[in-house]
Amino acid sequence: MTADSPQPDRAELLEVDEHQIYWELFGSGTREIVCLLNGLAMHTPAWHGFLARLRPDYDVLLWDYPGQGRSSNADVPFRLDRLASYLVRILDRIGVERIHLVGISYGGFVGLEFARLFQERLHTLAISGILRSRETLFDMYQQLSLRFYAGGPETFELYTHYMYEKIFGEAFVASIGEERLASMRQNFYERYAGRTNALVRLTHAQDPFFAELESRMDEYRAILTPTLVLAAEEDRVVSPGVQRKIASILPNARFELIGDAGHVAYLEQPERFFGSLRDLFSRKAV
Repeated sequence: MTADSPQPDRAELLEVDEHQIYWELFGSGTREIVCLLNGLAMHTPAWHGFLARLRPDYDVLLWDYPGQGRSSNADVPFRLDRLASYLVRILDRIGVERIHLVGISYGGFVGLEFARLFQERLHTLAISGILRSRETLFDMYQQLSLRFYAGGPETFELYTHYMYEKIFGEAFVASIGEERLASMRQNFYERYAGRTNALVRLTHAQDPFFAELESRMDEYRAILTPTLVLAAEEDRVVSPGVQRKIASILPNARFELIGDAGHVAYLEQPERFFGSLRDLFSRKAV
């Protein structure tokens, strides 16, 4: 955290299982809390530039998964449903009963598992850039990413080019220019070059989720939380059509398509993305 970063009102390392999980809260916890869940390659500071889009109307909770940011990097297997249970521990520590939960990309998987297991702790759920079905192209993307993680520093550096040129939409890449794109690649490389094991563990944490999809279908259909599925028109990681399937499974869900954006719509189209969130939070309905 740099000197000019926003300073949280509370922050802590929570001991859970083999991990120390870092969390930070912006606000006193007396307002409704919005929890923003990281994507795979993120850490909590990635959200700091967006806090003003939610505060002061809402308090904001951020946290790092094992191997991310300021959380510990125990090289042990874990599951998405365990990550969901870690969030319960954080909420109990803060002393809050219910939250608005937002998950983008990897965070959407964590959010969906949280809703399956702990929907009584939710006001609303918003997910973006995920799938709740077995898709061949996504499986291929996952397997290729794992090969990049295991290939050593040069291969991992190449992966930063592959990833950043896949996740963004055309308009966003054209608008930010090569210099900023190169800076984003370098920051990601420096953050994970010495801990690619964390990316491997996080990726494999999804394996039980996909293996158990069909057997847990009734549990997903029982999620009554008002849910917004925010898909981006140019998402090449998880296509809008695949994301639309989620809204057809969850009984209280609405699908919304954001134009001129790729896999990380919150960054590419923040006005539209956070405007849709605030509408969901205020109405608590879809």
